[in-house]
Amino acid sequence: MQQLPFPLAEEPDAQTAEIGRLLFAGETEFLKGVVAMSGLPPADRIEVCFAGRSNVGKSSLINALTGRKGLARASNTPGRTQEINFFTVGTRHYLVDLPGYGYANAPVAVVAKWQKLLKQYLSGRQTLRRAFVLIDARHGVKPVDEEILSLMDSSALAFQVVLTKTDKIKTSERDAVLAQVRGALAKHPAAFPEIILTSSEKGEGIATLRAVIATLV
Repeated sequence: MQQLPFPLAEEPDAQTAEIGRLLFAGETEFLKGVVAMSGLPPADRIEVCFAGRSNVGKSSLINALTGRKGLARASNTPGRTQEINFFTVGTRHYLVDLPGYGYANAPVAVVAKWQKLLKQYLSGRQTLRRAFVLIDARHGVKPVDEEILSLMDSSALAFQVVLTKTDKIKTSERDAVLAQVRGALAKHPAAFPEIILTSSEKGEGIATLRAVIATLV
């Protein structure tokens, strides 16, 4: 049987799942919010970042990963969070929450400032191992997502797509969404060749994502 491009990430074996569980079972704390490259914490640990457009479920996913309901706070006002937020995970990892994108009402100058900061961060952070780009499983890749995917390409940073809210679509609809996402990713050389399906509400894919993060070197 022919292997599909961008297959779904397999569930980890018991040993790898335990490595992921232990990483996120330790202390996870908010460290700081950064608005300029000069404010970045020391690049002294493995780092992963999360990007996603408004209402994709980024805060919920980070909270599910860490088991801390109030760690990442979702704003009711799109565009309110305009900082790169750093969280410490144990003693060897940073988890980084990037500002949401896709705010049509944001002033042009604000958008330009954040695009510049994100590009500097994505291309200039030596300890950044992978970016996870969150895509709503109900909608697939939208034009606004293409902008961040292209930014990842130009930054030469490997990114992996994480589909969120998979509990909100029927199984019969999933194949069509996956086909659309795979077609979009085929245009992006920086795309990591596996997709992770998640549901923060049901816990689907959380162990897989934890294991992926814990085994990055």
